Amino acid sequence: MADAASYDGRTAASLSHLLDVPQLIVLDSTASTMDDAHRLASAGALAGTVVLADRQTSGRGRAGRRWASESSQGIWMTLIERPNDAAAVDVLSLRLGLRAARALDRYVESPIRLKWPNDLYVAHAKLAGILVEARWRANRLDWVAIGIGVNVRAPTDVENAASLEPHADRVDVLAALVPALRAAAQARGPLSADEVEEFAARDLAAGRTCVTPASGRVCGITSSGELLVDTDVGLRSFRDGSLTFAGATP
Repeated sequence: MADAASYDGRTAASLSHLLDVPQLIVLDSTASTMDDAHRLASAGALAGTVVLADRQTSGRGRAGRRWASESSQGIWMTLIERPNDAAAVDVLSLRLGLRAARALDRYVESPIRLKWPNDLYVAHAKLAGILVEARWRANRLDWVAIGIGVNVRAPTDVENAASLEPHADRVDVLAALVPALRAAAQARGPLSADEVEEFAARDLAAGRTCVTPASGRVCGITSSGELLVDTDVGLRSFRDGSLTFAGATP
C-alpha cells in the first residue's frame, strides 16, 4: 500500500468527516482494496471503515476476473461492515446494487440497470461492479468486505464500458454512494416486495436468453436473491454462479 496525501484535494480526515465513517484510508496505489480491507478487519477495524485507492494494480471482480482500476479514472474502494443477519447477507449484493443505482442515477443519462447478481449498467454498457466477501469465525459472521468499482471515466482498454457523465466529481459521487452502501449493509431480512419490484424495473436480464447458470429465459429474482430461469425442464432457481447471455462472452 502507498498512502496518499489526498484524494482529489481532500485529506483522509476530511473525507472521513464528510462520509461520516469511523476510519478512511486513502491510498495512492494498492494491489487490491479488498485485500487491504480484510487485513484491517482481521485486526479489529470498525464497521464503516473505508479503504479508498486512486489506483489498483490487481483489482478483481467475481470469480477472480480483473477489474481495470487506473489512476483518476474511477472510484475503487472497499467498505468493511459487520452485519449479524444471515438472511440479509444472502441478498446483500442485490441490495447494494439497488442502493448504489439510486445513488448513481443522477450522474448518468438514463436509469441504471442491474444484472444479477452484482453489476450495474448504463444501457448495455457496464458502469460498476460489486464484490462481497464474507469472513466467518466458527459459525458466526465476523465481517463482510464490500468492494465496488465505478467507472467515472470509461477505461480505454475495456470493451463495452460505461462511465459517469463528464461533470461527475469523485468526491461528490462518494458522498452519495457511501451512505447508500452503508444503509444497504445495515438492512435486515430478505428483499422486500418493494425491493423485488424495484429490481424488476431495473433488470437488464428479464426476458433474455441465457446459457449460464442454465440455458433458458431469465424470469427475474426471488426475495431470497435467487435468479429464476425458465428452462426446458421448468422454472429453476439459482443462488450461485454467473449470468451469461446467449451469444455473449462470460
